[in-house]
Amino acid sequence: MIVRIMGEGQVRLADSHLADLNKLDDELLAEMENGDGPGFRRTLSALLSRVREVGEPLPDDSLEPSELILPAADATLEEVRDLLGDDGLIPG
Repeated sequence: MIVRIMGEGQVRLADSHLADLNKLDDELLAEMENGDGPGFRRTLSALLSRVREVGEPLPDDSLEPSELILPAADATLEEVRDLLGDDGLIPG
């Protein structure tokens, strides 16, 4: 799966990591629903760090179709809420 982190680039991510990332995504959704700004910031950072850790960065000049787009690390709770709708970031 190709994942784009807005403002950073793309990484190739093995499907085997989706369950782990879904847990963080569920936490992020709960924090957004509760308006927990500090929790949201912490979990978004953990989610992006995990994607960077387990993903294989694609070359900067590569432009593959992204199956998943994640917000930038500095995205606000409101921006991510608009991006998500009710679906979460990681497909289940």
